[in-house]
Amino acid sequence: MEQATLTIPAAADTVRAVLLDPLALPLWNEAFVAIDGPRVPVVGQRYILRVRPGMNGSLEYTAIEPDRVEMSWRVTGFHEAGTWTIATNGAITHSFEHTGPLAAVLRRSYRGIAAVRLDRLANRVRRLTNP
Repeated sequence: MEQATLTIPAAADTVRAVLLDPLALPLWNEAFVAIDGPRVPVVGQRYILRVRPGMNGSLEYTAIEPDRVEMSWRVTGFHEAGTWTIATNGAITHSFEHTGPLAAVLRRSYRGIAAVRLDRLANRVRRLTNP
């Protein structure tokens, strides 16, 4: 499991709003090229996902709680189950696990990615709160 924590100086609701904007996830998660589906996420709703390098798959929210957002995405041979935990003090923890044969091949390339994603999330939140 990969995991990292970062304090983001923004309201928890703002961070949560960024996480719950599925169509904008590609703006700050560079693995995602495009996501198609409803703008407002619902647990279990499947989104069509295009990832680098040109693979198609699906993404879905598996939990939406005030202090936690869980997402799952998959392409052939690769599955990620990820959690974003939002503390009231601004600390955001991101963790994820990968399964599948492609995940085994890519394991080394995902080291440190939880921290990278948190930095990108923080940058997205800053852009939205300080236009």
